[in-house]
Amino acid sequence: MSAETALRDFRRRGRVVVVGASLAGLRGAEALRAGGFTGSLTVVGDEAREPYDRPPLSKQVLLGRTAADATTLPRRHGLDVRWRLGVAATGLDLAERRVSLADGDEIEYDRLLIATGARARPWFKEAEAALDGVFVLRTADDSARLNRRLAAGTRRVLVVGAGFTGSEIASACRERGLEVTVVERGPAPLAGALGGVVGAVAARLQRAHGVDLRCGVTVTSLEGDAAGRLRRAHLSDGSTLDAEVAVVGLGAVRNTEWLAGSGLAAGPRGVACDAGCRAFDVHGIVTDDVFVAGDVARSPHPLFGYQFLSLEHWGNAVEQAEIAAHNMISSGLARRPHLWVPAFWSAQFGINIKSVGVPPMGEEIVVTQGALEEDRFVVTYGFQGRVIAAVAFDQARWIDFYRRLIESAAPFPPDFPNVDRRAGGTRPIPADFPDPSLPSHGPTVTLSGYSPSERRLQFTPARA
Repeated sequence: MSAETALRDFRRRGRVVVVGASLAGLRGAEALRAGGFTGSLTVVGDEAREPYDRPPLSKQVLLGRTAADATTLPRRHGLDVRWRLGVAATGLDLAERRVSLADGDEIEYDRLLIATGARARPWFKEAEAALDGVFVLRTADDSARLNRRLAAGTRRVLVVGAGFTGSEIASACRERGLEVTVVERGPAPLAGALGGVVGAVAARLQRAHGVDLRCGVTVTSLEGDAAGRLRRAHLSDGSTLDAEVAVVGLGAVRNTEWLAGSGLAAGPRGVACDAGCRAFDVHGIVTDDVFVAGDVARSPHPLFGYQFLSLEHWGNAVEQAEIAAHNMISSGLARRPHLWVPAFWSAQFGINIKSVGVPPMGEEIVVTQGALEEDRFVVTYGFQGRVIAAVAFDQARWIDFYRRLIESAAPFPPDFPNVDRRAGGTRPIPADFPDPSLPSHGPTVTLSGYSPSERRLQFTPARA
């Protein structure tokens, strides 16, 4: 049987399994059907509910404007899918092309799409994490539980970690009129994702909105009463904080444990894949029947020095899933690369924040529009003499312009006189990112791997 005949047969009668009933999993399944795949399609998910939207969970749901169970993702195409929900995948046999499930069942496949995403990093002391009043926020159930608690007369909230999720939670709590303390081990909120200069603006915003922001310290322990209810937190500077609710925002853990021993290049940073979303095995050889998409994927990007990027972005999950689905049912010459330029947004403390590119790669920044002290500006990030990213505070309409600069490898600092800028605003200054060797609360983009031009490699055993 020729390769083309085999591909046509697969498109008609093949078996595809999608592990991860997520945004990426749903959009990948839809793209398969839209692309003409008529074979067997099974979607496996560890949550009992169908795929839903996560961004509203730390915004509208916490403000009581949307119910957590009203965030189900709309269907863009008709689906003929076998749903296996409420049961987690526990193992993968590459040789036999078989996925094992927690209920003892096994599902065979001809092509596999891994879209297992990530979960909230839990509080590091299990007994303290179990206290009544300690929350994480990742799932719809997490958001519903936290919303009920905030509406039940809670007065003071402790947020551990000032990344995007922690900052959005703090913003929602202040909008509800609650007292909020944010404890951040870094120098400023968002510093790991956007750098210290922009982080200082975020810190000023939080304090201006009444947040008790404490940077450069950590929570060392959470203390409960005799009934197991949270009562206070102990900090590394020796102080204590009374709190009825603590929300742990220490970043995300990628869901790859079920792939241990499978032979795939999977670890704490995700599953490595090529630009066509095909997974690598542990020897660095690309597979032909296993694809990866969404938060769990790590793929090289030519615009960013072929660094492997792990992206926790809504748009990336959609785009990557559609590319993976297309390549699953296409021959080699028809396959497409995933070249989406990273972009994300956040709403907090009355400010709309949008980013494009990979800010953590930036060595220097320049304020190209507006002014930092006005909380309305665009900051452009430079790397090795080219524009690598841009971040806008209440200047969202300019993001597409900066995307084009990134895609065209425009020189840094950019020189365009006909935009809103202040005197001296085009002088580059250090981006001031924290020491990358220190642990972070999970930036929106994780960089890993080496540029091929460096021609060096070191094997390091996987560790959390």
